[in-house]
Amino acid sequence: MQPILAAECVVKSFGQCRVLTSATLRAVPGELRVLFGRNGSGKSTLLKIAAGWLSPDSGAIHFAGRVYLSVRLAELAAAGLFYLPDHDFLSGAFTIRRQLEMIRAQFDGGDVVEAADQLEISTHLDKRPFELSGGERRRAELAAVLVRQPLCLLADEPYRGIAPKDAEDLTRIFSGFATSGMAVVLTGHEVPTLLDAADHVSWCTSGTTYELGSPASARLNPTFRQEYLGEWSHQDHMPLFDSSRLTR
Repeated sequence: MQPILAAECVVKSFGQCRVLTSATLRAVPGELRVLFGRNGSGKSTLLKIAAGWLSPDSGAIHFAGRVYLSVRLAELAAAGLFYLPDHDFLSGAFTIRRQLEMIRAQFDGGDVVEAADQLEISTHLDKRPFELSGGERRRAELAAVLVRQPLCLLADEPYRGIAPKDAEDLTRIFSGFATSGMAVVLTGHEVPTLLDAADHVSWCTSGTTYELGSPASARLNPTFRQEYLGEWSHQDHMPLFDSSRLTR
């Protein structure tokens, strides 16, 4: 299937620091794709550019049949893209219910109560985000995705600060989004979890990206094994959430 989103030949510098030299990000309907990369490799920058949050120095964004040389997040959101940052998506000024209702009204979305039931946050609808645990807050954010019903979801490090039990549930939810036909792209350092969940793996390193294909193919790539996976690649059973060996 053709990608619904493609950020092509992306170049981005911050001052004298060149972060991306020629990077690509693709999201395909029905696939859960994972973008790996060490901290500072540019993966979050690439995700933000693909979402219209940041402007590239050069490159193009293709989304839902249109090509954009310059685009803003609001424009892509209106066309069906949902960008979930790594923190502070929900406002502390309103209850979860109020924020989900605002999303529903703006995008003619799905039922708020039904989404809350599916994400098991019904008892938290009248709380504000700061009253929730990290896992509950992430569920509330994913309830916003259900209400919005986007064509494409880009989620930056959604497992950060999440307990293992919540992480298992998140993986099931993201996989369900992809199964429903949504194009899903995640970033993160939770190697075993993300490799087990992914349909396709990309790697951001040295300012560019490499399409590694299936998780099985990624595990066999010698450069990816040596430079990113390290000792993980030599273990038969990788623990769920011990990412301390990875440079972040």
